[in-house]
Amino acid sequence: MSDALRVGAIDCGTNSIRLLVADMDPRSGSLDDVVRRMEIVRLGQGIDRTGVIAPESMERTLARASEYAAQCRSLGAARVRFVATSASRDARNAGEFVHGVRAAFAEEWGEPVDPEVVSGDEEASLSFIGATGDLVARAVEGPYLVVDLGGGSTEFVRGTERVEAARSVDIGCVRMTERHLVSDPPTEPEIAAATRDIDAAIDRAAEVVPFEGVRALVGLAGTVTTIAAHQLRLQEYDPTAIHLSQAPVDEILAASADLLHLSRDQRAALPYMHPGRVDVIGAGALVWSRIIERVAAVAHVREVIASEHDILDGIARSLVQ
Repeated sequence: MSDALRVGAIDCGTNSIRLLVADMDPRSGSLDDVVRRMEIVRLGQGIDRTGVIAPESMERTLARASEYAAQCRSLGAARVRFVATSASRDARNAGEFVHGVRAAFAEEWGEPVDPEVVSGDEEASLSFIGATGDLVARAVEGPYLVVDLGGGSTEFVRGTERVEAARSVDIGCVRMTERHLVSDPPTEPEIAAATRDIDAAIDRAAEVVPFEGVRALVGLAGTVTTIAAHQLRLQEYDPTAIHLSQAPVDEILAASADLLHLSRDQRAALPYMHPGRVDVIGAGALVWSRIIERVAAVAHVREVIASEHDILDGIARSLVQ
């Protein structure tokens, strides 16, 4: 791949920060991983209540940003893009975060990089670009409904060759946990209150993104892939087994219900559970199950696809395309 360009992509969300360094071939469109990593930093912890990024969350996230900048330099990334999502849109002190990231890359990569606090629509578009490349290659028929379930927000994106409709709504695993699911395990009244919030958000998404006629429902991000690992009964987290796995709707709903009702200790003991997801996976499972039930009822999809490729891959592709 002599014409390939080495790029660095960073996705900083409400719950996690992730880095992809990859070689992108502008002619074939192939994207070959060099490094892919993820850390839980909880940038958005408490933000729904306080409206600001907490000092300890800021410190954790900027420390990782500095590490990522140094790794982009050591691996020879020619271009870097840093995309920040829900927490950075919502916080009153987002400017402090932006300044910290810019300074970290100036020191460690050699040039300042401004974190782009993207709109929900841009976030949705990047997710779609990242998720659908492999679907097309495998001849999975569209239209696709790509659902990127994050910590603070969830993006719904419909399209086949391009984005046709997109909507971002403020439901996610961290936000729903902090707002509603405070018991261990959550109580039925807590679940009912969260369900009302989730269903109302799905209604808002459906006003803009039609579910009718969808041929493939594709879920992205850590909540979805962890539920897929639970459904597959993996003995360790295996992204190769999870990526583009297709499971019957009923099996994913059962796996989601199971995770929602487990205690924290039971979730922590699962061999594929990332420690940073233990506290929030129940809420994420509830969000995903309500979305699946709604889409299945309208579009009559029988299977759910889990993708390991998402907004991070879309960010990398955008640096060349």
